[in-house]
This record gives sequence, structure tokens and C-alpha cells, in this order.
Amino acid sequence: MDTINIIERLSSLIEGEKRKELSEYGLQPVHLDILLYLKRCNRFSDSPLAIADYLNLTKGTVSQSIKNLTQKEFIYKTNDAEDKRVVHLALSMSGEEIVTQLWPPNNIAKALDSLASDKHESLQVGLVQLLKKCQQENSKKAFGQCKNCIHNLKQADHTILCGLTKQTLSTDDIELICKEFSLNTITNQ
Repeated sequence: MDTINIIERLSSLIEGEKRKELSEYGLQPVHLDILLYLKRCNRFSDSPLAIADYLNLTKGTVSQSIKNLTQKEFIYKTNDAEDKRVVHLALSMSGEEIVTQLWPPNNIAKALDSLASDKHESLQVGLVQLLKKCQQENSKKAFGQCKNCIHNLKQADHTILCGLTKQTLSTDDIELICKEFSLNTITNQ
């Protein structure tokens, strides 16, 4: 079986597991994808447009999904303090619980846990390299972690500043993904 067929088969297994688990909540796989994204993204990337970019979905699909998730109280909206036109999205407590319960899918987690640590690590490294190459080829935003971004600037006082937004980042912030990510070629992400 060649690599692309293996990736496609794993993707199908993950999607099938998501559909099965989500049915009891009246949710679709796209809803879990949005919840997962909101759990992983930073405060600069928690908008409907960023979700559409990350998941490669239309604005309409994202808008309908956000409406559904808001009605079910899995997420909530807030307006930006500085620009009232900007909407920020966040997981509610029940949204956090769903993500914790359903991700990663049990069958995939068990399979990964069964791999020897060196095989698991080399698989992860290879998949990250493949992802980077695919994003470069498709000119897609990378959505990487702040800590590996060229805009991540360590200050003399040991604070961390986003060179793009000019805002101070917390140690939690730098672990999250950002839509403005640009790979810092100095690090080995």
C-alpha cells in the first residue's frame, strides 16, 4: 500500500470514528473539527474567518456550524474590545468536555500507543515534514505554534513579544497555533 493510500485510509477511519461518537450529541465531524481548532488556537486566530482558512471550508459552512455549536452551548461569541466588528469564539465548559471525551479517537490513540516510542517519534517527524511540504505547495497558511514562529521575539526582560501584533505573549500563548504563523528557519520544528 503506498503512502497516499495509507493516509487516505487513516483519514477515513478517523472520520468514521468521529461520526460514530458525535451522533449521540447531534453533531457532525465538522463541528468537532471546529471545537478542536478553538481548543488549539490563540487569541489572534479565534475568528470565523480563521476557522474557514484552517479547515479549508466556506464561510457559509463555518457560519452555520458556529450557529449550531452556539445554540448547543458548546461555544460562545464575544466582540473584540477594540474593534466591535471582530468576533472571537471560545469553547464553553461543555465544549471542552466534548473535546476531551472525543479526541483523539480511542482506536487511533490505542494504535499510536502500541507503537514503539522511536517509531512513534519518526512517524510524527515524517508527518510534520509532509504537512509543511503540502502547505508550501498549496500556498496555504501554516497555522503553526507561536513558539516556532519568526514573529516570536524573546525580550531582554524574558517576556515574549509577537513582533507582528506587538502584544506580549504568555507561556500558554506560545504553545497555541496562530493564523499569522511564519516558520522560524532557525528552529527545527
